[in-house]
Amino acid sequence: MTRLPEDFLAVLNSRSQEIFRKIVDRYIETGMPVGSRDVSRMLEMELSPASVRNVMADLEDLGLIAAPHTSAGRAPTQQGLRFFVDAMLEVGALDEREREQIARHIEGQAGQRQVEDVLTEASQLLSGLSQGAGVVIAAKSDMVLKHIEFVRLDTDRAMGILVSQDGQVENRIVSLPPGLTASALTQASNYLSHYVVGRTIAEARKALAERRAEQRAELDELTQKLVDAGVATLAQPSPAGHPTVIVRGRANLINEAMASEDLIRVRQLFDELESKDGLLELLGDAEKAQGVRIFIGSENKLFSLSGSSVILSPYKDANDKVVGVLGVIGPTRLNYARIVPVVNYTANVISAMMARKA
Repeated sequence: MTRLPEDFLAVLNSRSQEIFRKIVDRYIETGMPVGSRDVSRMLEMELSPASVRNVMADLEDLGLIAAPHTSAGRAPTQQGLRFFVDAMLEVGALDEREREQIARHIEGQAGQRQVEDVLTEASQLLSGLSQGAGVVIAAKSDMVLKHIEFVRLDTDRAMGILVSQDGQVENRIVSLPPGLTASALTQASNYLSHYVVGRTIAEARKALAERRAEQRAELDELTQKLVDAGVATLAQPSPAGHPTVIVRGRANLINEAMASEDLIRVRQLFDELESKDGLLELLGDAEKAQGVRIFIGSENKLFSLSGSSVILSPYKDANDKVVGVLGVIGPTRLNYARIVPVVNYTANVISAMMARKA
């Protein structure tokens, strides 16, 4: 197969571009390959099926289209879809009705509900608007602490209980210095709680480190050792450090007529999402992205086995930090022109909501 130049539009004349566009448009609309006679009928210019066949042969040589199985028609390849998306896709703006619908669904849920509930609503909304699966991948944030407490387990161990302002609870085991009394355990809990309230774990560690000199004057030796152990506890990575994954509309990707091997691949995709393999890498990619990213087929290893296309956009917190991605999973014949602005606008609304909640 001939390697396609990066600027493939320079290789294709206007007639070839128009024929290629018609093949892609028909594939996105129906999922079916199209023959030269049908393409000839779709063109505004007068062109015989024989002339169309010649152009289609050139497009096939370039790797833009291919014949699926034994079909006489042609459909865009993964490479063809990638070049179409990069060079020929015309993305329109959302109409006012759709913008209002997205904003109403998300902002209407944001008042008294947890962020995860709003993200679930966003995933459901994206599924409904795209007829694909809506997905949200949220990084585990650095929890803002409300309380820390030590509960003795035995003579030399205690459980450090961390409580966040949004109700999350994490438990970590702390070693106790020999001879520590019950009153010293309570004193250490109260001392740490005073400095962690309203701070993230990272901020609490920094504040406690800065008060190291004052601690020596305020605490006895054993209590100081437990406070040090408490700071070390804060430094431990969260056991729930994997991203949160929310997927809605799975049934949209499962067609009763699909071949058994396709069904297996789609189910494997959902299994991989649940196991969270590759999600941290995807979040890392989002931090570098400037807006919407489109992965087609095997371009992202997380979605490669299912042969899906994925349209993702990062969303940010009040500090303009990327804290997750949201988007749509669907077949490679996704309506990219329609879904890209939907995903982009939804990410903007979520970012604005996150800023207001801060």
